[in-house]
Amino acid sequence: MNVSLTQAQALVQAALSKAIDIEVKMNIAVVDSGANLMAFARQDGAWLGSKDIAIKKAETAVYFQMPSADLGKLSQPGESLYGIEISNDGLISFGGGIPITVGDEVIGAIGVSGGTVKQDLEVAKAGLEALDQK
Repeated sequence: MNVSLTQAQALVQAALSKAIDIEVKMNIAVVDSGANLMAFARQDGAWLGSKDIAIKKAETAVYFQMPSADLGKLSQPGESLYGIEISNDGLISFGGGIPITVGDEVIGAIGVSGGTVKQDLEVAKAGLEALDQK
């Protein structure tokens, strides 16, 4: 099962609404369970460099079926996955990438970049709330 285009667009719209509410310009990406980009938005004036970060946060979350921040904890010096960030053409190991799940199944992921890690997570979580309403 994969996130549908309709679901991906709803996630992006909900996340964009939150970004507007908190007045932070964001890049928002949704990928399916195969890490294929399904929906993307870049607000006018959002950092250009955050485009790739948002997509890679989503990819990271789906590749490892965990939030990108959780992978970050496992990839610190001395931890079992130290250095993993260079795999898969680069991963992002800080917050803002969250798997999209239905039950126990990962059907995709959302990735957000443009603010602080806390803001990115807030916007990503707001996007996920759209799936709960479908």
